[in-house]
Amino acid sequence: MSATTLEPDAVHRPGDRMQKLTGRLRRIADGFVRRISDSIDTIGRSAGLAGEMIRYSVTDSLSMRLAGSEVIDQIWRLFKVTALPALLMAIPIGAEVSVQVGGVMDQVGANSLAGAASGLGVVNQGAPMAAGLLMSGAAASAIASDLGSRSIREEIDAMRVMGVNPVQRLIVPRFLAMLAIAPALCVMIIASGVGAGLAISANINNVVPASFWQSFGAFATPVDLIFSVFKAVLFAFIVVVIASLRGLEAKGGPKGVANAVNASVVLSVFCIFMTNVAVSQVQTMFFPARLA
Repeated sequence: MSATTLEPDAVHRPGDRMQKLTGRLRRIADGFVRRISDSIDTIGRSAGLAGEMIRYSVTDSLSMRLAGSEVIDQIWRLFKVTALPALLMAIPIGAEVSVQVGGVMDQVGANSLAGAASGLGVVNQGAPMAAGLLMSGAAASAIASDLGSRSIREEIDAMRVMGVNPVQRLIVPRFLAMLAIAPALCVMIIASGVGAGLAISANINNVVPASFWQSFGAFATPVDLIFSVFKAVLFAFIVVVIASLRGLEAKGGPKGVANAVNASVVLSVFCIFMTNVAVSQVQTMFFPARLA
């Protein structure tokens, strides 16, 4: 009697386990496909937003409908939250590069090249990366929090109902402001970083200042500065697109705004690092370093 009652369970148990395993694998595969689809959809929305930003920036500038006062106000607001941190970041970056490079140069007896090594390190990598990280941290959070607050208060929906395009009214001034402050931040960081490197080299590594500037001028080219500023502008573009998209799509109250700010900062930093690698590779391939 017990054998007959246990026999169906023994027969069906492997099939049930296989069914559960199959169902679990199907759910994992569905989740994976859904995430890929959501990622592709997000990239598409970002590309659409970027195209809309560029289109309105050009058309409004040519038709003289651009809100110039709003652009200036956004430039001042974004510059206030990034200028002082830029200087505070540039000094330790230049000093650290100079200390590390100076130690190696002193060991091999090439102190005369300290200016070229430390200066190029700041110009090619330190300055644009520092500017990008500042914009992704301070500026992106400011943009995402502002737009996210408007979204959860349904101001964005109200603007659309009234026939006002939020991209044209809110995002384009911030976009142009970021493009304006990006080169300024990059140049500020270069000047402060190279100055800090010169001070460290002259006072600690006993490098003659004239030798520092001579080696810096011998190896640095205008192409290095152009690529550095170009990368800063490209990082600003990426930051505005990501922060604006996350801010416009924020939902769920204050928690949604916090999530939008966090996502905009993290994604901006990731994209900046990947873009920096790609642009640096292009520069190395087509514009190799000049030999003195």
